[in-house]
Amino acid sequence: MGVPIARTTEEARVTTVASAGERTCVPAPRRTVVQRIRAPRRPRIWFEIALIAVSYWTYSMIRNAVPEQEAQALRNADWLWEAERALGIAVEQSLNHAVNGVTWLIVSMNYYYATLHFIVTVGVLVWLYRRHPGRYAATRTVLFATTAVALLGYYLYPLAPPRLMESVHFIDTVKVHDTWGSMASGNMANVSNQYAAMPSMHIGWSVWCGITIALLAAPLWVKILGWLYPAVTLVVIVCTANHFWLDAVGGVVCLGIGFAISRAWYGAPAHRLPRLVPAATRP
Repeated sequence: MGVPIARTTEEARVTTVASAGERTCVPAPRRTVVQRIRAPRRPRIWFEIALIAVSYWTYSMIRNAVPEQEAQALRNADWLWEAERALGIAVEQSLNHAVNGVTWLIVSMNYYYATLHFIVTVGVLVWLYRRHPGRYAATRTVLFATTAVALLGYYLYPLAPPRLMESVHFIDTVKVHDTWGSMASGNMANVSNQYAAMPSMHIGWSVWCGITIALLAAPLWVKILGWLYPAVTLVVIVCTANHFWLDAVGGVVCLGIGFAISRAWYGAPAHRLPRLVPAATRP
């Protein structure tokens, strides 16, 4: 006879139960600390409000604490403008001057630039919290990681917006039309770093909003609005001379990194996580 193969106690127990035709419930293995943190869970309202407030305050403090380096920022703007001319995409000046001649349109763009950047982003976060709690944390992580990467850009590559260039004439539409449309124009210029144009977080945040809405919203018309929002934002930041086209590219690159970080942490894209999380999974 052959020598019997040694089996663990657990294997013997499972075999005995199976051979007897009985049904049993084997407890799931305990999750590690990292697995528990990564697991989808219902967000807690006060924690999220505090997190967003502290994060935005920290972002503003760091962004505005970055040395302005005016001379370097202006040299970088000249280089970027020449690069766009070589690529054949340097049409920002023409758009800026053309739209500035239509008062109601440019004034609307000024207010759009100043307000919707925050209103729409917060609105999408609230919608996620209420309708997609299981996907909220992963999607919020994309936004936070994107913004963190942008801070590196502000530090490593100071860049003057087109409206501050000395070698090329752009119109600062906020000053000309006396509207509140930029934290870096008029009276607000003293409390905001004017040379943090690369990457554009107006684009980074708006594309985040657009992708989130397009992937998770049900009505077709809402999905269409989601895609239109970053497209309109791109036109606005260029026509108001707050950004170059390539600033927008920088914002999209930062967003791509944000998506990669979130996926690596949660193990799946946010939209593939469960929409609802049972109350029993609350921490």
